[in-house]
Amino acid sequence: MLRLLGLSCAAALAACALPTAPEPDPGAAGTASLAPALAPAQSQAAEPAPPMSGPHPPLEAVSEPAPFTPQALASFDEPWAMAFLPDGRALVTQKKGQLRLVTVSGSAATSVDVGGVPAVAYGGQGGLGDVVLHPQFASNRWIYLSYAEAGPNSTRGAVVARYRLDTSAGGATLSDRRLIWTQSPKVTGEGHYGHRLAFGPDGLLWITSGDRQKFDPAQDLSTNLGKVVRLRDDGSIPPDNPFAEAGGVRAQIWSWGHRNPLGIAFDAAGQLWTHEMGPQGGDELNLIEKGANYGWPLVSNGSHYGGADIPDHVTRPDLNPPEITWTPVIAPAGLVIYSGDRFPQWRGHGLIGGLASQALVRVEFHRNIAREVARYPMGRRIREVEQGPGGEVYVLEDGAGGRLLRLVPKP
Repeated sequence: MLRLLGLSCAAALAACALPTAPEPDPGAAGTASLAPALAPAQSQAAEPAPPMSGPHPPLEAVSEPAPFTPQALASFDEPWAMAFLPDGRALVTQKKGQLRLVTVSGSAATSVDVGGVPAVAYGGQGGLGDVVLHPQFASNRWIYLSYAEAGPNSTRGAVVARYRLDTSAGGATLSDRRLIWTQSPKVTGEGHYGHRLAFGPDGLLWITSGDRQKFDPAQDLSTNLGKVVRLRDDGSIPPDNPFAEAGGVRAQIWSWGHRNPLGIAFDAAGQLWTHEMGPQGGDELNLIEKGANYGWPLVSNGSHYGGADIPDHVTRPDLNPPEITWTPVIAPAGLVIYSGDRFPQWRGHGLIGGLASQALVRVEFHRNIAREVARYPMGRRIREVEQGPGGEVYVLEDGAGGRLLRLVPKP
């Protein structure tokens, strides 16, 4: 099924011509075991076309020239995420297991290695992942890292650990490690870790956890795979989590039914938004609600890589639908909701990196409704987008030699 969701055909022509393969994902062999279980519900050919994007008709994307010029500052080896320190320097993770402390000066940037970084299980989609600062970083110097960790019998899983960052001697070192969270159970394979991090306005730590390409755990509340997790800053459970009284892994869960969530951000109203990669089509932007089920793998607006259909969201009104779906995919990676003044027309809008679309995607929010309003071609896969302390917008390209770009507003 071919649908353009949240983007008019005219505005999408350029994007559709770009490569559309998302990150490495299971092929036909990896999805065949699930297809027979879904077969009784596959009646899409006989049904009328479902609504294009949940309950809200999408706005057509505006085709507009990019209001910025990308300025290349530095390059990295498979950069994955970045976070800015209060003094304007940035931390950039590299997937192979390096953390770089970056200083931007004028039109260039220099960086040094940070010591004390943990060993990571590099391979596939795994390695060193996200980095965020504690809300009281200025006083406690705590940062949080997510990364893939090896387990027994060739298993792997994401973990989150807290460190103290010391830059007092001119260099940079991590110390005082504390394990905060572990994906449970560790499983075989090297995909769909998720492991994006954000602190909310409540001061709590939010973690996206992918399904690890195993499908069914996303609907299993005895695991934290395929979930959005909510924790205190020390890893303990907030008492108002929806399943807090259940204890164990289930107590961590805020929402479930997620596939591979690779972006997480709060808007000015305190609402939580995440995006996730769909299978063959059906990328999603979701408004995350307490105790809600977002449907994967029971429903999706995409299809399995082997060609088997998946029931659309409209077939299960009891499950939370996405606010935007994308087919062809954009392969979303990284999400920031802009609050600066360098691009005043973007204030309150979401900025999403596109891997397959090789674009920066801009999304407008109206309360609980979201619509794609612009797509800016970048010419390379975009892994991460962040706002600097002065309201600047920075972008990281994906892969070996991925550049750090600053978006300079056009006059």
